[in-house]
Amino acid sequence: MRALNLIADRQLVVVDQDAPPPPEAGEVQIRVKAVALNHIDVWGFRGMAFAKRKLPLAIGAEASGEIAAVGEGVTRFKPGQKVVMYGAKTCGTCKACVEGRDNFCENVGGLYGFHLDGFSRELLNMPERLVIPVPDSVSLRDAACAPIAFSTVQHMLFDNAKLQPGETILVHAGGSGIGTVAIMMAKKIGCTVITTVGDDSKIEGVKALGADYVINYRKDRFEGETRKITKKKGVDVVFEHVGADTFNGSLLVMKRGGRLVTCGSTSGPTTTINLMQLFQQQYRIFGSFGATMKNISESLDKMADGMLPVIDTEVSMDDVEPALKRMESRQVFGKIIVHF
Repeated sequence: MRALNLIADRQLVVVDQDAPPPPEAGEVQIRVKAVALNHIDVWGFRGMAFAKRKLPLAIGAEASGEIAAVGEGVTRFKPGQKVVMYGAKTCGTCKACVEGRDNFCENVGGLYGFHLDGFSRELLNMPERLVIPVPDSVSLRDAACAPIAFSTVQHMLFDNAKLQPGETILVHAGGSGIGTVAIMMAKKIGCTVITTVGDDSKIEGVKALGADYVINYRKDRFEGETRKITKKKGVDVVFEHVGADTFNGSLLVMKRGGRLVTCGSTSGPTTTINLMQLFQQQYRIFGSFGATMKNISESLDKMADGMLPVIDTEVSMDDVEPALKRMESRQVFGKIIVHF
């Protein structure tokens, strides 16, 4: 079978390697059909000193496929069924896993595509419990965006920030994979959506998704523009994933008691905050990492109801390296899909 392996920083190669053996008891074998690229793929591609991993490593943290074979005792799946895979090797037995809080697993074995061989290979074996069925009406291309892009936003907005209908939300980087999803999910429940973009070419795209106000942060300070839009009242929620460049400005644009939820730090992992501002304004800050398998199912249900991911580009395994470089330069609108 073919696999897309990272062999050194910024060096990807398509290789032929042995196919996995038949699935063991409790396992399914999956034929991968589509991989959706994420910033975690960019980080892995350019090298992260703190990541404990061995190269070569199959990349890909988010994917969809079809069941190729099932092991003994598997009852939830049958060959040919469409599925997506959970992106972390959880234990399934700790208190968090038993309670359905998969992203709090106490004995997690790593993230696929970052610490462990990922989904960019034609065939792989997975425990049945880490596989989620895809509704018949959802394409495998779209489903590939559920395990990270959609479910991360679902977890951020509704499990953590508790976004309510009629609230005002600031979505940073509205043209990104998760930014586009956040706009759609917030607008679906009747929120007023303010979003930032780094290029005027993305303005019409985010407006078409439902953004009420768009700020080009390269031309105007989003802090001042947001306060103008809200008549100095501020926003109820900030959807943050940019990091150092925007974090403190995000605190400035929140209402008293506002909520900030963050899942990323693409512009840098370190910042300082004014603690007096934090407690005087009674801000609530939520760190949000990954999602649960329930969130993935909820995301697939939203796709089945017509909320589809924005696809920037579809590429083959041979064209992933330039696609990752485009992501790194933030020249994408939505998701990049790799077809197998």
